[in-house]
Amino acid sequence: MFTSQDYKKGQPRWCPGCGDHFFLASLHKAMAELGVPPHQTAVISGIGCSSRLPYYVSTYAMQTIHGRAAAIATGVKVANPELAVWQISGDGDGLAIGGNHFIHAMRRNVDINVILLNNRIYGLTKGQYSPTSPRGFVSKSSPYGTVEDPFRPAELCFGARGHFFARAVATDAAGTVEVLKAAYRHKGASVCEIMQNCVIFNNGAFDAIYTKEGRKKNTIYVKHGEPLIFGENNEYGLMQEGFGLKVVKLGENGITEKDILVHDAHCEDNTLQLKLAMMDNEHGFPVALGVIRDVDAPTYNGSVHAQIEEVKAMKKYHNFAELLETNDTWEVK
Repeated sequence: MFTSQDYKKGQPRWCPGCGDHFFLASLHKAMAELGVPPHQTAVISGIGCSSRLPYYVSTYAMQTIHGRAAAIATGVKVANPELAVWQISGDGDGLAIGGNHFIHAMRRNVDINVILLNNRIYGLTKGQYSPTSPRGFVSKSSPYGTVEDPFRPAELCFGARGHFFARAVATDAAGTVEVLKAAYRHKGASVCEIMQNCVIFNNGAFDAIYTKEGRKKNTIYVKHGEPLIFGENNEYGLMQEGFGLKVVKLGENGITEKDILVHDAHCEDNTLQLKLAMMDNEHGFPVALGVIRDVDAPTYNGSVHAQIEEVKAMKKYHNFAELLETNDTWEVK
């Protein structure tokens, strides 16, 4: 049995109130509940505020270079498939310079747990807009507002043929721990988007859902096999309308719980899962939290090792000495 203390190390050096503090506590708790020993765990990061996290876990850990966390994490997992590998990236580190590695880790389905700590800003370099900053966002690098649309992590993950996507809010410890445990249990590339405020350069980015009261009003916790119901008193639900979704109120127009869509995280067709993941408050929908997609598929690391064994079985040699003996040999005197 492990406790959170078994995974703690050092004194975190983030700004007071930073979402990274909340997430780190949840990660420690999730690791303890999963019970994977520290020496069988590796935490890999790139560069950025969130990428300091490897210094604060008592596991194998490595802070690598900007945008390359997924590449290093892939190598770690392929070299030692027994390790539980967690990749920690910010929205800048993971989706800007690291965007190419991100999509290929998804496409290959490498068995790593990608944690995307999304605060919609570059914090370490003092407040430039990031790939997830909204159009019109004013920052040090966009003083008149950005003139581009942002990446939405779920859309990028699904478009790269990702098989697992979950979302949580940093201040929601219970919700964060649950998605982290689900990500570990999924065999293949998993992405957990953690929404959090940067208290210095982008405070309030997720204010509508950052408090418990806000989440009751403005989010929906999706659970596989359960109806998509939400609201302070579970008075609203989601129904399909044409090719989209619509919000309905239970009891109105004869609508009952039987009319509400049931969440299917395991459906290979990601159409409805993507629609759930793309909902936002601006368009009258709740923000979806929890495990949105969780579909089994062959893993890259598993396939690599299976291929190695298959090739070895077909060969007449299994080491260098045997290789030399498979052809004609001469002795030079």
